[in-house]
Amino acid sequence: MLFRNNYALVLLLVLLCGGMVPAATAQTGSPRSVAAIRSRAEFDLLAVTYDPDTPYALPHVLFVIDRKDKNKIYYVNTRRYAFHKDFVNGTYLSLERGQEFFENNYLKPNRRFILGTIAYQTPLKRWTFESWEGDLIPAEQIKVASDTINGSFFTPVAYKPNSIRQEAEARQIAGLQTVSQSDIAREQEYQALNLAKGIGRIHVIPKLDEHVEIGFNEILVLDEVPLQLPPVAGVITSKPSTPLSHINLLAKGWGVPNAYIKNATTLLKQYDGWWVEFEAKRDGYSIKRADVNQLREYQRRLAQRLDVMKPRYDLSETRLLSLSQQRAAAAIAFGGKSANLGEVMNARLPGILVPGGFTLPFYYHDQFLKANKLDDAIFTLLNDEKFVHDPAYRRAKLVDLRARIQQGKFDEKLKAQILRRVRQEYAGKGLFVRSSSNSEDLPKFSGAGLYTTVPNVREEPQLIEAVKTVWASLWNFEAYEARERAVIDHSKIFMAVLIQEGINSESSGVMITADPFDRENQGAIYISAKRGLGIKVVEGKRVAEQIIFRQRANAVQVLTRSDEDSLLTFDEKGGVKEVAITGERVVLTDDVIRRLVSAATAIRRVFGSRDQDIEWAYMKGQIYIVQSRPFIAGG
Repeated sequence: MLFRNNYALVLLLVLLCGGMVPAATAQTGSPRSVAAIRSRAEFDLLAVTYDPDTPYALPHVLFVIDRKDKNKIYYVNTRRYAFHKDFVNGTYLSLERGQEFFENNYLKPNRRFILGTIAYQTPLKRWTFESWEGDLIPAEQIKVASDTINGSFFTPVAYKPNSIRQEAEARQIAGLQTVSQSDIAREQEYQALNLAKGIGRIHVIPKLDEHVEIGFNEILVLDEVPLQLPPVAGVITSKPSTPLSHINLLAKGWGVPNAYIKNATTLLKQYDGWWVEFEAKRDGYSIKRADVNQLREYQRRLAQRLDVMKPRYDLSETRLLSLSQQRAAAAIAFGGKSANLGEVMNARLPGILVPGGFTLPFYYHDQFLKANKLDDAIFTLLNDEKFVHDPAYRRAKLVDLRARIQQGKFDEKLKAQILRRVRQEYAGKGLFVRSSSNSEDLPKFSGAGLYTTVPNVREEPQLIEAVKTVWASLWNFEAYEARERAVIDHSKIFMAVLIQEGINSESSGVMITADPFDRENQGAIYISAKRGLGIKVVEGKRVAEQIIFRQRANAVQVLTRSDEDSLLTFDEKGGVKEVAITGERVVLTDDVIRRLVSAATAIRRVFGSRDQDIEWAYMKGQIYIVQSRPFIAGG
């Protein structure tokens, strides 16, 4: 399915991906997991109930079975870990994240982990285990899960398939006890899955496919429970569902009503296109057309939300300032990436260097758009209904827009100023042309990885083209989609361009002044390292060296060693080239790790002790810092 901004997949991965490690007791004293549950009392110590206020209370506990470790089962303390990913990463069983973990453990048959939930089905007074609706778990692994659970749980547990495919797989297993959602909701005509009230426009969708565009302000009325959705104002389905469904977990996170109403698409057809107030209540629902005052209040709240995510900018600054002339406050004209590097450079921290560079402020991006009448083209696009509502059309139009920016006429005076500066200060050096926009590092929105960097630029014509490439990357498809879902005003975004001396690093990577896998690991510093340049290799993805430094114990814990078989380095003619590597896969020595930790700790203090996501490079014994931005968990 394709939805507006394809945000659905991102949310799905955030909620479902994950990995784990041996059961342990955290600082709180409560166990992370147990290997067996021998009584209802033991179950209740780990369980969470969705939703205790509905007629269908559903106490449940997550489980993880590690096929790599002789089908060892972890009954997860679900009060501490809301999702499998939290437990798997938080205990370091696996550091796979995002798309990689999702594909390996939900879609591929030869997955390492069997992930699911055990629940007490209150209406039937029976225990069941189940998988996510989109899990392509094969029959033999359903059998493994059934045998493992029933061998370590205090009472028999039946399997509850959540999709037609899972039902078909279950039928292949002789003697498997099953319970269906229809069994649970046989006589029900209404079921509140998430108690909430919301205002939105009713959108009746008999068939949900890639041609259906969904808006964040819509209350969807669906014939079937979808596998994923972008954020919406409410969900109503005409087929029974479970409070543990992925969609209900999303609805809870969004704080919107979610309910099953028998024959909903027919019953609510009369409201299609109307703005309504819909409330999912314990014993029934209410729906009524929204009045003028309610719509005004809705618009007022929406305007407040937009105000929070409206980027700030100053178009009066025309100077091409060097990094040494910038401080964090200069972000309003030069963007967060450039201004933060200026702050680090001026802190004069021992043991680190920030490569020199200078920045074109937002002013020149704005002038370029106006001079080439591209501001009119952007306004027209943003107000084109087909652009807004058709993802395939939107993607194609953004390709066209970037091409027009690349073809735009560059101001000759600015060109001369840039080239004169480069000749005087960076002659013969490979330069990185980097993005620094005002749509990065907003509240709960990092913008990391959305825009384009052009590495090792050596020729003057290529340098000017690279500046236009960075400007154009403001309209990368992924960047537009991310801003749209974060409710960022596209018409108020501008791109500064940082032209910076390139470091042809021996090793490089990222460090975070927190443990991104385990929030309870206070004071830790995470380091990811690879040999060569820290640019993503286009072909293939290899595991980097990953390290956690525990400050309390003053200890280095190696999570993974690098399994890379190539590195990126400068090409003498410009750009980068990939070079095969062999031999020892240790990237960082203990000494370098501790120097990086010292640098990260100092940089965190520079920014008021706010956790930082830092990019670093290492060459000939010197540590270089090439980015520091606020760390946003999950961002």
